[in-house]
Amino acid sequence: MDFASKLLEIKAIKLQPKNPFTWASGWKSPFYCDNRKTLSFPEVRSYVKLELVHTILANFPEATAVAGVATGAIAQGALVADALCLPFCYVRSKPKDHGMGNLIEGQLPAGSKVVVVEDLISTGGSSLKAVEALRQAGFEVVGMVASYTYGFPIAEEAFANAQVKLVTLTDYEHVVSKAVEIGYIGNEDVETLNRWRKDPAHYEG
Repeated sequence: MDFASKLLEIKAIKLQPKNPFTWASGWKSPFYCDNRKTLSFPEVRSYVKLELVHTILANFPEATAVAGVATGAIAQGALVADALCLPFCYVRSKPKDHGMGNLIEGQLPAGSKVVVVEDLISTGGSSLKAVEALRQAGFEVVGMVASYTYGFPIAEEAFANAQVKLVTLTDYEHVVSKAVEIGYIGNEDVETLNRWRKDPAHYEG
């Protein structure tokens, strides 16, 4: 099973070069990825879980706990932790404004070596905030796995600076290549997508 194909098939990825989306950051984008849709399709959900499990075993065998980044990676992170029989927690984007005011939900053993599960990587900001929260809580973050990355230079630089190894199941290049192959977009659209990816903060369509 080709993951990029499955994401396109279930419309978890949408490409609209002529009618760009507006991201939460305010960026205009011809590309939108919603990996949470994979949870609604049992075959794809299981595939993502197993691929993330294999990726962790191959790259971070020393991991003794799993953390999901809220909210997109909570469910998949829990599925992965269950398959690996490891403790699980998830990290909020900001502390709760009631109760205990937790930033990290769940309880990991002291000294845990944590692998972080994320659904997608754009700028890397929210993902690395989760890493910092875990480190400040006294845990060792051994790395991060994610279903998809846009591969923005700003993210690659941020992960390098934070000394976090990132491994993803698929990426921008594979998705665009597959989209052309199946006729979802034309070759003329690829130029538009590549222009956006070079400078996403200033893209207007």
